[in-house]
Amino acid sequence: MRCLGLVLAAAMTAASFTATADDDWSRFRGPSGLGVTTSATPLPAAWSAEANLAWKASLPGPGASSPIIVGDRVFVTCYSGYGLTQEDPGDINNLIRHLICADLQTGEQLWQADVKAALPEDPYTGIGVTAHGYASHTPVSDGERVFAFFGKSGVHAFDLDGTPLWQAEVGMESDPTRWGSSSSPIVHEGLVIVTASAESQSIIGLDAATGKEVWRQEAAGLDGMWGTPTLISLSDSRTDLVMCVARELWGLDPASGKLRWFAKATDAEHAYASAIFDGTRVFAFTGRGGGSVAVDAGGTGDVTSTNTVWNGGDTTAFASAVQHDTGIYLVARNILTRVDAETGKRIGQTRLQGARATGGRFGSLDYPSPIVVNDLLYSLNGSGQMFVFELSDEGPTQIAVNEVTSSGEEFRGTPAVSDGRLVMRSSSHLYCVIDKGETVDASAAVADAEDDASETDTARGGPGGRGPVPRVRPVPGLGRQPDPRGRSQAAPGPGQYPPARGVHLQRGLFPGAGADGAVRRDPGGQHHAGPGHQAHGRPGSGLFLPGHPARLHGGLPGRGPGHPRGHAD
Repeated sequence: MRCLGLVLAAAMTAASFTATADDDWSRFRGPSGLGVTTSATPLPAAWSAEANLAWKASLPGPGASSPIIVGDRVFVTCYSGYGLTQEDPGDINNLIRHLICADLQTGEQLWQADVKAALPEDPYTGIGVTAHGYASHTPVSDGERVFAFFGKSGVHAFDLDGTPLWQAEVGMESDPTRWGSSSSPIVHEGLVIVTASAESQSIIGLDAATGKEVWRQEAAGLDGMWGTPTLISLSDSRTDLVMCVARELWGLDPASGKLRWFAKATDAEHAYASAIFDGTRVFAFTGRGGGSVAVDAGGTGDVTSTNTVWNGGDTTAFASAVQHDTGIYLVARNILTRVDAETGKRIGQTRLQGARATGGRFGSLDYPSPIVVNDLLYSLNGSGQMFVFELSDEGPTQIAVNEVTSSGEEFRGTPAVSDGRLVMRSSSHLYCVIDKGETVDASAAVADAEDDASETDTARGGPGGRGPVPRVRPVPGLGRQPDPRGRSQAAPGPGQYPPARGVHLQRGLFPGAGADGAVRRDPGGQHHAGPGHQAHGRPGSGLFLPGHPARLHGGLPGRGPGHPRGHAD
């Protein structure tokens, strides 16, 4: 059993804690994972290190996970001991993950749980792990417990006062590219659902109370997925677990993990961003080699021809999309794109005013996804600049760009919002912003955009195109200025990583199921380790499809069938 250490800060109270679910931001991207919320207490539009900053709290290490808020407590993960710099990563035996709990009102640390890394772990080399580190999965809470996923080091459950409850292993493998994993766990009806794409090429349902494995489905199609699944209620009796994977959208039964339906998505070989939904309609935006798609959830089997509403050409990078009214907003490479949710057509694009390039050797490291609070869109980039847009039928208008620090910290998590407070995490701190009625210096905020900086309809431009983009006026005091010739200043984006060799799904194949809903494997098949990962050690890798000879179904040898096993009625 791995060593688990728990450190309780002196300020921690012995009293039990009761969550207030109405204002909770309890998972990645908040309620339903959509990044949208309404707040009776409005957030400020402008702030700085001196104005409208409620508190700043130190963290023991970096991370790319996002904070969550449960009642009056903030939870976030980070890591230390190894992989802090590429020049001198240190000894991997010293790698430790941390789950931090802080007071939402004051920033005071209430408790800290430390989890020693299970080895072997992916080394701090290459272009994957060095870009996001070892704490990339956002924790999740069911209001009574908080669950942290640490990849090969497993899933760990605590009560809200920091008492360890259980831990569960989900696999020790590596994805073919050895980029690590980042899909965040979600909770549903007493289950913690974990996408262990790299660790075991599995989707796993764990009992939230005990950590016991309730179900596990394996699929080679999980290679290349880093997004987080979402839950869509189709009726009083049916909820689908929907996920965007390489080339496809899947709808699973969250009670069993069995595949209910699938549809062709885009040709992208990697799925970095999470899908969003409006009612029962799912929207997915992918990166390199892809585009976008809208599909009506539901049905059985291959629903590509019956449920696909539209296909589009707009792409994103790491950041997931967000919807406001009938507009879907994407942020990539310093461009805000608005897409019509009804048709998939691009309405226009707006360049982020005052944006600094956050590229470097990995391209754009703008991991944070935009969020919408009331009628304001907040988009954080990797250097800590928060761009604020007012949303209306006429299009988005940038009203501010804010920073809480100029110390060079990296911001890789999506902000969390609750009760008029916005919480951000950097590589070394937590920050909480609140409307204190303080005046922000003019150099820290952007005035209303002029006509020539407003949203512009373009045939091609910004991400995925070279068409015209809006011109912007220089903003005093904001560092590097926008290029007046309309060229993006960002380095090549994360969607331009080389594709994973050997990962090619056979799209449109739905594995047949027996009477019990399980697909049969060829008992004579053999497993072979693909590049950069260990062999599963499970017997058999072939897959029988009814009426077809035994064959491998998609993905890499030894990495399971392309789809999850079985069909759920």
